[in-house]
Amino acid sequence: MSDATIAQNRRARHDYEILARFEAGIVLTGSEIKSVRDHKVQFQGAYARIKDGEAWLIGAHIAPYANAGYAAHDPTRDRKLLLHKKEIRRIAQMVDQKGLTLIPLSMYFKRGKAKVELGVGRGRKSYDKREAVKQREQERAAAEALKRSVR
Repeated sequence: MSDATIAQNRRARHDYEILARFEAGIVLTGSEIKSVRDHKVQFQGAYARIKDGEAWLIGAHIAPYANAGYAAHDPTRDRKLLLHKKEIRRIAQMVDQKGLTLIPLSMYFKRGKAKVELGVGRGRKSYDKREAVKQREQERAAAEALKRSVR
């Protein structure tokens, strides 16, 4: 899927059941793209929102670039996401449903451009999280047993 993964939001995959995924471009300044290339990105507490027909990434932290000089950027500023109008309408329609949220899942480079993978997800309750972990462990154990039996 991705050429070079920069950052992943592992917490989102744990806290949310991802129902749909979208790929979006992101508008960055010069010093921001330098920091992104240095893998200085954190998604902790970040989310996306549709405002006035535009998609925005809110709360993502891109560390200031050390050699930026006077052109340094605000690390947690809102950043515009680039999506087609149809995709924005579809996402807005999904997020309007009760309990659905738009969250960034990962950031990566694709053909030299920084992209953000967005997910529309439903929050999991703590017992759902435990159930998901238990199921994952069972699948791992089954795969391991199958692997051993093949040898």
